[in-house]
Amino acid sequence: MRSRSNSGVRLDYYQRIVHRLILAHQEPVTGLFPASNVNSHAWIRDNVYCILAVWGLSMAYKKIADQDEDRAKCYELEQSCVKLMRGLLMAMMNQKDKVEKFKMTQSPYDSLHAKYSSKNGLPVVGDNEWGHLQIDAVSLYLLILAQMTASGLQIVFSLDEVSFIQNLVFYIESAYSIPDYGIWERGDKTNHGEPELNASSIGMAKAALEAMNELDLFGARGGPASVIHVLADEAHKCQAVLQSMLPRESNSKELDSGLLCVIGFPAFAVDDAQLIHATKDAILSRLQGKYGCKRFLRDGYRTPKEDPSRLYYERWELRMFENIECEWPLFYCYLILFHAFQSDKRSVQEYADRLEKIMVRSEDGILLVPESYAVPQDLVGFEYQKPGSQTREVVGRCPFLWGQSLFILGRLLQEGFLAVGELDPLNRRLGAQKKPDVVVQVVIIAEDNEIRDKLAEHDLHVQTIAEVAPIEVQPARVLSHLYTYLGRNRKLGLSGRKSRDVGILSTSKLYSLKDRIFAFTPQHIDYEEYYTTRDPDLLASNFTTNLAFLTNNWRHMLGRPTITLMATHYMLDQDKIPLAMIQTMRKLKSGYINGTRVMLGSLKDFLNTSAITDLSFLGSTEDGYPDRLHPDVQTYLDEHLLRSFSNRSTMNLRGGQLRPRTLRRRMSCKGAIKKTRSINVDSDNLGMEGPSPLTERRLSSIVPPPWLQANKQSHVSVFATTPEEGPSSLPLQLGHELSVRENIYPVDPHHSRSAIDRRSEFVRQQEITVPKILIQRHRADTNFADTEVEELIAMLRETENLEEQGDILQYLVDTQGLDFNTAGLGFRNKSDDSASANSAAELEQAFLDEMVLELAGGGGGAGDANVPGEESTKSRSPVVMPTVIIDAAAAVSSDMDGTPNQSTTNLLQAIANSRSSNNNSNNSNCSSSNTHNENNNDSSQSEGMLEEGRVVTVRDLLKGLYEKACQQKLWGLVRHTAGMLGKRVEDLAKAVTDLLVRQKQVTVGMPPNNEHTITAPLPEVELRQLIHDAYGDDESTAMLTQELMVYLAMFIRTEPQLFHEMLRLRVGLIIQVMAKELSRTLNCDGEAASEHLLNLSPFEMKNLLYHILSGKEFAVSSVARGNLSIVSCKSSRVSKKSQIGLGDPEGEDALIATIDDRQGQWLRRRRLDGALNRVPRDFYSRVWTVLEKCQGLAIEGRVLQQSLTQEMTPGELKFALEVETALNQIPQPEYRQLVVEALMVLTLVTEHNMVPTLGGIIYVEHLVHKANQLFLEDQRKVQGDATLCCAKIKDGKEQQQAASGMLLCGGAAYICQHLYDRWVRSGPQRQELQLIPFCICSAPSGSYGTMTYMSRAVALVLDCVPKHGEMECAIS
Repeated sequence: MRSRSNSGVRLDYYQRIVHRLILAHQEPVTGLFPASNVNSHAWIRDNVYCILAVWGLSMAYKKIADQDEDRAKCYELEQSCVKLMRGLLMAMMNQKDKVEKFKMTQSPYDSLHAKYSSKNGLPVVGDNEWGHLQIDAVSLYLLILAQMTASGLQIVFSLDEVSFIQNLVFYIESAYSIPDYGIWERGDKTNHGEPELNASSIGMAKAALEAMNELDLFGARGGPASVIHVLADEAHKCQAVLQSMLPRESNSKELDSGLLCVIGFPAFAVDDAQLIHATKDAILSRLQGKYGCKRFLRDGYRTPKEDPSRLYYERWELRMFENIECEWPLFYCYLILFHAFQSDKRSVQEYADRLEKIMVRSEDGILLVPESYAVPQDLVGFEYQKPGSQTREVVGRCPFLWGQSLFILGRLLQEGFLAVGELDPLNRRLGAQKKPDVVVQVVIIAEDNEIRDKLAEHDLHVQTIAEVAPIEVQPARVLSHLYTYLGRNRKLGLSGRKSRDVGILSTSKLYSLKDRIFAFTPQHIDYEEYYTTRDPDLLASNFTTNLAFLTNNWRHMLGRPTITLMATHYMLDQDKIPLAMIQTMRKLKSGYINGTRVMLGSLKDFLNTSAITDLSFLGSTEDGYPDRLHPDVQTYLDEHLLRSFSNRSTMNLRGGQLRPRTLRRRMSCKGAIKKTRSINVDSDNLGMEGPSPLTERRLSSIVPPPWLQANKQSHVSVFATTPEEGPSSLPLQLGHELSVRENIYPVDPHHSRSAIDRRSEFVRQQEITVPKILIQRHRADTNFADTEVEELIAMLRETENLEEQGDILQYLVDTQGLDFNTAGLGFRNKSDDSASANSAAELEQAFLDEMVLELAGGGGGAGDANVPGEESTKSRSPVVMPTVIIDAAAAVSSDMDGTPNQSTTNLLQAIANSRSSNNNSNNSNCSSSNTHNENNNDSSQSEGMLEEGRVVTVRDLLKGLYEKACQQKLWGLVRHTAGMLGKRVEDLAKAVTDLLVRQKQVTVGMPPNNEHTITAPLPEVELRQLIHDAYGDDESTAMLTQELMVYLAMFIRTEPQLFHEMLRLRVGLIIQVMAKELSRTLNCDGEAASEHLLNLSPFEMKNLLYHILSGKEFAVSSVARGNLSIVSCKSSRVSKKSQIGLGDPEGEDALIATIDDRQGQWLRRRRLDGALNRVPRDFYSRVWTVLEKCQGLAIEGRVLQQSLTQEMTPGELKFALEVETALNQIPQPEYRQLVVEALMVLTLVTEHNMVPTLGGIIYVEHLVHKANQLFLEDQRKVQGDATLCCAKIKDGKEQQQAASGMLLCGGAAYICQHLYDRWVRSGPQRQELQLIPFCICSAPSGSYGTMTYMSRAVALVLDCVPKHGEMECAIS
């Protein structure tokens, strides 16, 4: 330890340096630092870094302050820090309106300014004159504010300032999804003003959120009102995205030295030690030079080649800056601090020596840190030839105060005046250290005594809601609402938190409010919103995933996480606790579940060990009553809490016996739902087909949303766009006038003007009354006659098969609309129309009569498509059917003997339940009257369906069908009706954002015509619109797409390794491949496979998707009620290759089955990898090297120009997306994968320097087709399998087939299917030859391997490869 005198002398020396170099420039009025003597602008970021040296020196004086003089210097330095931090705070508070607006818009033009006048703190440039959106700057301010406050400084003086800082937290909490201009204020490195997602901004925001959480801004003298609150899930989202991006900075900057401030001081934002060192090593290896580090590759700032007359760069000129980028000594200062916090004295000394060599010594001997070093103009050519060889010169400011401040901090640490803990009083530097395992506490609460007793039967003893008192259990939406009061301030015009998202980390705490304790159930378990919560297996799976998530991500919080689950009646399956739930609860009792330590108990037991947060911000502080609840909060709690978990109301429908009636015709709408399906499996060219082009014609604002329009196949329309859209068996062809329509609404040319006007009026009325997301399909008045609709309603009453009911309702929605009033039948006056309108109606009715008779000619009802768990209607009498009549007094269903028809009664009961829960109506009104029933006749039925005196619309019937399908686990019907009703899956927008911010683009729909790419986060309404645009009227596939996107987001959060080397997730192709795999496994046709796929339970759907993503083999077993279960081939639940409908083969059959299975495995592998867009490691950077040696690469008509290498670096994400966009022009996944393999062969040619250049534009498909030609020639020589198809000597018929694009073997893109596959049998020996594709996991081999043919094709096609003589083959 130094003697007092030496320490004091040395500190006085640093105090003089700090005063002369830093404090001398501080403005006395605002406390801000101008950029230079000639520029009065004060940047937030630079100012905060400048003051760090002053703060550090003040703490050094505080340690040795045994004299009054030292204490005075300490106080002066501290007040300089306070002055600057308050100056920045006042400048930002002057823009409080921007903070409020930005929470809503997140627009760059609504952001806080990045710089202010150092004279008065006012803005110096306009909103659109600078890249102001720099989240890292605001985050850095909050982070240092938290650290300074924790060190004892008092910076915030009032509760209004506390409210503003709380809103700054809201300003940065979505940093993980907001593109900004970043630490260098440029956004995209071309400096064209395009913001992008920057890892340095996300990391700084994550650090600030964690530092501010539970921080009292008044320090030791504060109270509950001065505490800042941060939802832990927001910081975790930033962490997850940051870890997925590192070591990349952004799309255009594959590496950035600015990341040093994120992995080390001051942010310490990365918790993974391995990732920290990988990022640092990448920066040192690629950006470090003799004079410091380059900011990023091809940085043109202040280089001699930069044109100073313009701010932006042309894309082609970026290549000029390579190897001559300026080097910044600033980053040596960061590296000194980095190693000082790592206690690596050797590295600290190494970088201190390097820095000292390049510092500039002033006239009085003070060492100054210059801004940067550039290559002199006359030495640029030599530097190009030998990078790093030339002497550089200082450019920019000297001293550079940002760097000078960090240099002084490093010196104070080196000389022992400061300990690292004093610069980091919040201990952020310890984040990467290993922590003990987290024990997750689990509480299960029964909704009522009935559920509790059912669980007790399985030796699972839980409490009910009433028994956990005084602790109150509520759904997450209550917590979400309470947090909207956080940060509200009337005087400042701040409205508080806008986001309603509450994640699992937040709901795993307990909350105190005055003398009450609250526990909240997880947000994703919301039975009112999501049909996926009706699947107990999925709930159990998600619960297990959440436990593991909590174990890995419970950080910086005192106490253990506590998950509270509610066992409700929704979970019951046929009035029993589902097996999946029982098994999960038993595992919880054991103390471990999938490697996670858990503890099952009651809330009372866990009170002392749980993390508890005080909801102190709910007091009426602004009104002067901080101890009282805010009046609005009190009202909300009184009104809503008691009903949050109220028991479900039920309605019993009873009635007398009804006499049966007969149907005049069989059903005319059989298969209406199936006709909307667009999944194409039978075609071997996956992705070639898609929904009707009809879905593209949506221009007018009055056109209903695509998901509620009739698909060309959903019903037979006389207004079909083309004759092919109607059924081929129609006996009647209408004239051309009725075959053409100009818009979505059918207009009969013979119609009177009044009828058209009435239709327009109807449309206008519906637009006003129906929410945007649920605008229904509007019917034309003359589309269907009343008698047709009456029969459909009668059929609906008479069927008990839910699939039949679904077909009828689909038909009614297509023709009449969702809000069709069934009571309006029989009362419309049809005599108002002109004679021409009547004649048109008669013509249309005649057509419909013919159509109905034609479709009914087969004699089968809709029930012929037998549904698992339902009795086929073939066994019922075709004459006598059960009937349902519902009116104001009665609603029952009966068969011939008067026995109530349970299925239809339950459907209507579900409608009634929906009504009663929505309207809180009295169930006692639902009484029946036999006398009234006896007076019912056919004419009364024309009044439609009524219930409790109110009209039953088609929407109500659909809701009832949806509830019944959920109960019976008919998932295909559930998905379809959910889509028609506009229901949503859990947090769709959040799921898509989770994928996008991890640098995965998402496409929906089928290539090549109906595929839509999502590249930026969208609001939920726009997302659902986009998805339904892509699939037209296929409600089932649209809902399945939403569901799969949620599962993909789950997997990328928990198992990101599944998505390695995948840039774009094409959900449409994934659906096709899933159906194709089911078709192969079940040995069924495409239509049946599509039905099986759509009928998979949500859990099995997620399981199948996992197997597709992971490449694991799976098999299918049948479970209860005919549902399918996806199991791993290693599972004991299934034999190695068990398939539905197939016995286990034995002997020779088994051998043939095995060979057949192996024969298709590489075709499948290519199809899977192609559909998933999976590529080999370093694929894109290797393609860059190919592009550098040729003039371009042509793929499916799209040319990747060599100029891309001038603009982009090999590891740049922008370049990878360009390559991906070109590859995505190929609709067939297996063909896409062959093109990838051809590109890999080209990369080997360049990497082994076989030729100096590859010549002009290379047509990659030409290489693939040449390889196919060579393959077929070899097949003819050895009499291989391909001689049965493509290698066969063609006769006239086969030539015609080939000309039409059809290959005998079904190969995609005119490539023989045997080339796609691994196994080829030749001649009588049936020799098996391996054709192993160039994939991630295996090297190509064999003289007949695809790699061999690709290599030969390259040698033959490329002119640059010598055609004669010998060359050493570098490809082995």
